[in-house]
Amino acid sequence: MPIHDFTSQPDTWQHYRSQFPVLANLTYLNHAAVAPLCKPAADAMRWNADDAETWGSFHYDRWMQCYDDFRAQAARMINAAPGEIAIVKNTSEGIATVQMGLDWRAGDVVVAFREEFPANYFPWQRLESKGVSIRWLSIYDSLDQIDDAANGARLLAISYVNYLSGHRVDLDAIGEICARHGVFYFVDAIQGLGVYPIDVRRAKIQALAADGHKWLLGPEGCGVLYIQQDQQDAIEPVEFGWTNVAGYNDYASRDMALRTDAGRYECGTLNTVGCFGLEASMRFLNDIEATYPGALAQRITQLADRLAAGALAKGYQLMIDRHPASAAGIVSFRKEGIDSRMTVAKLRAAKITSAPRQGWIRVSPHFYLETAEVDRAIDLL
Repeated sequence: MPIHDFTSQPDTWQHYRSQFPVLANLTYLNHAAVAPLCKPAADAMRWNADDAETWGSFHYDRWMQCYDDFRAQAARMINAAPGEIAIVKNTSEGIATVQMGLDWRAGDVVVAFREEFPANYFPWQRLESKGVSIRWLSIYDSLDQIDDAANGARLLAISYVNYLSGHRVDLDAIGEICARHGVFYFVDAIQGLGVYPIDVRRAKIQALAADGHKWLLGPEGCGVLYIQQDQQDAIEPVEFGWTNVAGYNDYASRDMALRTDAGRYECGTLNTVGCFGLEASMRFLNDIEATYPGALAQRITQLADRLAAGALAKGYQLMIDRHPASAAGIVSFRKEGIDSRMTVAKLRAAKITSAPRQGWIRVSPHFYLETAEVDRAIDLL
């Protein structure tokens, strides 16, 4: 399918840029940390805050509809069913739900990866106290090495895009390995969801978690947990409240039968204002993707490639080489003798955001930036 470039259409491009008021203040190259809200998300949150201030819960039916719309937009984004989506507060809660909900036995084996962000590292390491063995790999290991490690394993957990290097894994190829070996396949999608394609059916992903405050351009404290329908009975809800059960609307009921969908993992009142914001930002990105298939990923990759090339031209070292099959929106670089924190501070003084990470300067542009804005950051290196 050809990729349609929205930047070649001035009116459309300016419309999209107008959805990011942050541009009036900053050149934002830090979407891998905490992104600015897109205008649709902020507007939706303002509506809910104003509604709660002036009407209390009088429009609660609309709030409940937002939860359904949220699940529908998240499902649309990954080719899942709305009943496979739970609303969680963050990626860590999603990961913990899977890790703690499975019935682990001594002798079980988990395949995990050394370069992971702690949220997708510590929970699996903790299973060692239950007699579970962890087979540690590198995200840069070959598919053959992953295949070997998956033999006899119960679960494999990996991030779609690495938080530091920006390396993007082949979800479909790893999914084929997991399916062939009968391994439960979990993906931390926070650094790719919304901008790089994910099809949980094609990739055979059985569970996935992501937060809304990075590439999804939504608020903190609201995230997505996907659990495949036929796996939900195998993952017990570990946080249990009144809304986990099927008859939660009947306050007099004492029937503890679980909801028949992923709502069984939602424990009590949800982050309503966050749901309004994240639903709106997911809808915004889904609509762009539907109109311009592949353009978000292409644009972000182009901007990140430009930053990488500019850093190289200034004598910086890239953390990893960039290749089309594995590149994403994160670029990390450094130069010997230069403190990355000082460079980040210099950029910040020029109202350009980036992040110091483990001795590296990490940049992460989103689609709405102009190449001239990226070039200004390069000039300051």
